[in-house]
Amino acid sequence: MSTDGALARLIRSSADRTATAAAERCELCAAPVPEEHRHLYDRGDDEVRCVCGPCSVLFGDEAAGDGRYRLLPRRRVRLPRVDTEILGVPVGLVFFVPRSDGTVTAEGPSPAGAMRWEVDAAAWQQMVAAFPQLASVAPDVEALLVNTVHGLDHHWIVPVDDCYRMIAVVRREWRGLSGGGRVWPAVERFFEDLTERP
Repeated sequence: MSTDGALARLIRSSADRTATAAAERCELCAAPVPEEHRHLYDRGDDEVRCVCGPCSVLFGDEAAGDGRYRLLPRRRVRLPRVDTEILGVPVGLVFFVPRSDGTVTAEGPSPAGAMRWEVDAAAWQQMVAAFPQLASVAPDVEALLVNTVHGLDHHWIVPVDDCYRMIAVVRREWRGLSGGGRVWPAVERFFEDLTERP
């Protein structure tokens, strides 16, 4: 294999990724969407979908689409320290999503994507009793996002698309077995860039 051939493939691959990113489409009507756009939670497929402005308006009401699609809220609320020890999750970078069916999932990033496991719903309710702000977390579409890695102390109520962006940062920056030197500074920047929104 020649160096020129490998370099040409790398350039083509990069150009293809750029063209794909520029051509991002609404997953309902296929209209182009800008870089900053809204998302829907698809309860049927348990996925977050990109939507254009007009489609997002259609799903502003929770009853739209027979409840299958829910528009992700935009609010972000920084919380004081929340003691998540009761949930039994020994991970410092994790998010907790209460579900419509009463279950609660914990998800954390890994080099391969999100790891997900179910936490005790009764323990979640005990935590909500201790931290009443958590009662406002909208099922399926909002999460308690926690980062206590390396002595940090970030606790947020965020839309779940923020959580998936955080997972993408970890996947993009992770190197080798231990993560390398880029992943944790990138995660810290992600949290520094979060801003509160009503």
